[in-house]
Amino acid sequence: MSKNLYFCLTIVFAFAFLSSCKKSDDETTETPKPLFYVPDGFPAPSGQLQNNPVTTAGFTLGRKLFYDPVLSKDSTVHCGTCHQQFGAFAQVDHKVSHGINNLLGTRNSPTLINLAWHSEFFWDGGSNHIEVQPIGPITNPVEMDETLNGVIAKLNRSTFYPAMFRSAYGSDTITSQGILRALSQFMSCLISANSKYDQVRNGQTTFTATEDSGYTIFKSKCASCHKEPLLTDLSYRNNGLDAHFTDPGRARITTLAADSGKFKVPTLRNIVLSYPYMHDGRLSSISKVIDHYRSTIVQSSTIDPLLSSGNMSISDAEKAQLIAFLNTLTDQTFITDKRFSEQ
Repeated sequence: MSKNLYFCLTIVFAFAFLSSCKKSDDETTETPKPLFYVPDGFPAPSGQLQNNPVTTAGFTLGRKLFYDPVLSKDSTVHCGTCHQQFGAFAQVDHKVSHGINNLLGTRNSPTLINLAWHSEFFWDGGSNHIEVQPIGPITNPVEMDETLNGVIAKLNRSTFYPAMFRSAYGSDTITSQGILRALSQFMSCLISANSKYDQVRNGQTTFTATEDSGYTIFKSKCASCHKEPLLTDLSYRNNGLDAHFTDPGRARITTLAADSGKFKVPTLRNIVLSYPYMHDGRLSSISKVIDHYRSTIVQSSTIDPLLSSGNMSISDAEKAQLIAFLNTLTDQTFITDKRFSEQ
């Protein structure tokens, strides 16, 4: 066999081998989930998308708006500023929301996870529909400090937004309703349901012994408020942070004294990523959160009945096991999904 023929055959076989490997890899690549879906074992969504079904064009418009600083008065802050994907769409570099002109709000930016299963939004439930929710940060004077009319005027000067609105809604007329509906489509698709915890629930893997012990502790100590599988019961509770309430919490909405100091129970999904914690970001780590329940619960007139007996009994060993379990709630697929990132 000549050297030239041997070389040619070697190249052919190598190409065939690489092609075979590529085909095999492609065949085993997991098909991406639809933009919106109901994960296995989840309850039915709240129904807030009933009159605004997710479309590719609507989602794409919503993502563009979510990351566009034009929504703020001075075009320096966008939704993603306070809701960072790597932090499970919370803000990990500030205790409270950080708006234009370096102004600070009074509350920690909550995670944007599985919002289609919520019927009320914000720490105090001040918005009762996901399509209305964006109005809060857009118009808040220490966040975006803009008006919807101001946003519309700026979008109308854009070279591409009219075409995106036409693709999403059949008309290039830019309206506040179109803006809010697109943002709600994007936010509703921020579904996190592929953590190790979910894989265990679906029979795909198993916990380690330490994680399993932590799960047992979680079900005993935490699950009453952080109900599975959403890992929140969506209620409002006073978890013993203060005796006197500089932030009235839910009472700001209901005006009921019985709601003073109550805040919406946050989801524990991706919890180790979404520091700092509590409504005002006062606790910097999961360890400190557990320590609060172990030793610093403050009794008051509106304390949650589940905490009225005082501090929880959690040993150092149990604390370590519980943290190991909480780490299984991290969904790497969710925080790295390019469909949700700034394009």
